Amino acid sequence: MNLPNKITLGRIFLVPFIIVFLVVGEKVPNYTAGAIFLAAVLTDWLDGQIARNTRQVTTLGKLLDPIADKLLISTALIALVQVGRAPAWMVVLIVGRELAITGLRTIAASQSVIIHASDFGKYKMLTEVAAVSFLILDWPPEWGFIAIPSLGVLCLWGAIALSIVSGIDYFLKFWKVIDLS
Repeated sequence: MNLPNKITLGRIFLVPFIIVFLVVGEKVPNYTAGAIFLAAVLTDWLDGQIARNTRQVTTLGKLLDPIADKLLISTALIALVQVGRAPAWMVVLIVGRELAITGLRTIAASQSVIIHASDFGKYKMLTEVAAVSFLILDWPPEWGFIAIPSLGVLCLWGAIALSIVSGIDYFLKFWKVIDLS
């Protein structure tokens, strides 16, 4: 197993720690969970850079990396629902899309087809990272005299829109390259 794939596995290993520190850790803002989450996000960037720059891109890496991303984002969002910082219906939409795309990826992989993430999917991931980061850190703090949604919830709205657009884009790519017979 090469270094980029080990880094991806490291990202998966960090997920339970984010949940533990978020659910049973200190109250808002939760700097420990935020730091672990951002470290995990940085490993996503790092493993990609190393894989491309050293020509260590593998089929395992192409399949494992998006699973690690989905696991990281989905579990963090579910934990944020548990602590009351994310609306459950928004998280259900995002996680549902992630599961549907994972299913499509599995079908494609069974036919030795890898469908690469589109720019929409990359923007979706960035928006999700921003949403989760702001929600973990509970930033900006609520002001008792102004009822405005948090920046994290606003980013979740963007993530939902990009989830829908990127999901449609992924499905159309899938439909073009898959043999359904």
